[in-house]
Amino acid sequence: MRFEIERKFLVAHDGWRKAATRVRYLKDGLIGQFGRGKVRVRLDDDGAWLTVKGARAESIARPEFEYEIPRDDAEAMLRTVCTGCLIEKDRFCVPHAGLVWEVDVFRGSLDGIVLAEVELEQEDQAFDKPDWVGEEVTADLRFRQSTLLHLCSKATQPITIEDVLAVSVVGDPPALLR
Repeated sequence: MRFEIERKFLVAHDGWRKAATRVRYLKDGLIGQFGRGKVRVRLDDDGAWLTVKGARAESIARPEFEYEIPRDDAEAMLRTVCTGCLIEKDRFCVPHAGLVWEVDVFRGSLDGIVLAEVELEQEDQAFDKPDWVGEEVTADLRFRQSTLLHLCSKATQPITIEDVLAVSVVGDPPALLR
């Protein structure tokens, strides 16, 4: 069993762009949620995956099961099975101090929102933050993909970072997601 250990941050400025080595387009759809876990389908330039993510316990680690699936199946799931809106984003790979940061530049209803994450080997792993990395939002429920998907489904206009920050997250899962 694999555990995902990642930290998520706001992006302070676009200094990361000059260091980006790769970009790929991602489209994600939520198939379902259970407790604090989810099942997602993802399509990108390289392929398609079905991912089951378990709940985070008292840490930032969570069980993750990922399976490559046929591209046609993913496209069909995105059209017919996924609940709510889809998330579309450009994911930039940005190497820094021995790690690869992923900077997500959202499209569509979330256009203008930019988040960075770094995947770690251990929860207590030390790492050097680039100067373009801002406030950490790893534990902030407002920046979970499920919250962003919910906001998209309710949006009548593009969602700003201020809209995300204004979300009231009460309980676990947040009341807005029930």
